[in-house]
Amino acid sequence: MQFKSFSLGFEWQVALRFLKEGRFQSVLMIVGVAAGVAVVTYISALISGLQRNTLDKTLGAQAHITLSPQDEKVTPALPPAAVGEIRWTDTQARAQRLQTLTNWQGMVSLLSQREGVSAVSPMVAGAALARRGEATRAVALSGVDLAQYDRIVSLRQKLVTGQLVLSPGDAIIGQTLADDLGVRVGDRITVSTNDRSESLRLTGLVDLGIKDLNRRVVIVPLRSAQTMLNLPGGVTQIDLRVDDVWQAKALAQTLARELPTKVESWQEANAQLVSALNAQSVSTMLIRSVVMLVVVLGIASVLVVSVVQKQREIGILRAMGSSRAQIQRVFLLQGTVVAALGSVLGVALAVALIKAFTTFVKGSDGLPLFSISLAPEMAMQIVGVTLLAGVLAAVAPARRAAQMDPAQAIRL
Repeated sequence: MQFKSFSLGFEWQVALRFLKEGRFQSVLMIVGVAAGVAVVTYISALISGLQRNTLDKTLGAQAHITLSPQDEKVTPALPPAAVGEIRWTDTQARAQRLQTLTNWQGMVSLLSQREGVSAVSPMVAGAALARRGEATRAVALSGVDLAQYDRIVSLRQKLVTGQLVLSPGDAIIGQTLADDLGVRVGDRITVSTNDRSESLRLTGLVDLGIKDLNRRVVIVPLRSAQTMLNLPGGVTQIDLRVDDVWQAKALAQTLARELPTKVESWQEANAQLVSALNAQSVSTMLIRSVVMLVVVLGIASVLVVSVVQKQREIGILRAMGSSRAQIQRVFLLQGTVVAALGSVLGVALAVALIKAFTTFVKGSDGLPLFSISLAPEMAMQIVGVTLLAGVLAAVAPARRAAQMDPAQAIRL
């Protein structure tokens, strides 16, 4: 009697029955898949959170792209010497001085309308000395439009004490610099440049997340810095913030071709950090690949054993009229079921590990070291890859089962 009308429901029933009969093997496969998925998911979330935290701390105090004037160069007095000719001459490099950007207002207006740019802030930056009584510190004077600069570095979130207010005669300084000078909000400090000195009242203290910046930064209104640095109406740089930080380098290269300025992205300013982040990403990909390979081999090896154990049953099914394709689908469905159950269990275990990390691993301030979260897109991607791995792992056992001769299988 031939059963040519076997449906997919029949194949599901056989696959689930085989899994139930070999409960111990099935549980081992599911637990193995769950462990692999949990490791992949947890490490992916951990590295992603670490990179996001590192970028937030690094880029939280600097612009994504900086435009500044080209460095001054001295043209040699004599043309280059011919090959083999010795010419005793030397050109002394020009001492660099503060330069301003030409037509910076037009550039600000143009850049503000550019796609991918979320904030633009002109700045006047120069060196100065800050004094309070007998205490003196070398500082970096920054003149900004506070509303625009806040959009670049989120200064409001870094305010420790005081108010984020900058009127003429006011200043905001780093918390470490305030400790070095022995001042607090409401006190006055004297800031001196080569051209003049001014007494500034402190309206706020900020923590930029980098100790060296906290020790040097003095933020004043844009016009005040222009006056103190003798750059009336000029700015020394334009800071940009972009929507996608990883597109900053490409945009900087485009701007460098379009504008007569020096353009530097955060990737160029932090080359070692970018190398470290890339190394972390490569390491994570290697770990994920190795773990997925182990999962595939584990499922495949157990299913191969299952094929050997189920030879008689496979022979009976073939003798009853089931096709080779149906036998293949039985074992492919087993791999799919194991991968699906294992991936769901693994993601749940990873979520528990993430919760444990954020709950029990604390920094010196009693807060979590950094934020970790599992994005739904990442979880779905890992589940999808695991399902594919489960199907691929079942291909070889399924083909072996389908190629069995029914008569020989029954006699075994």
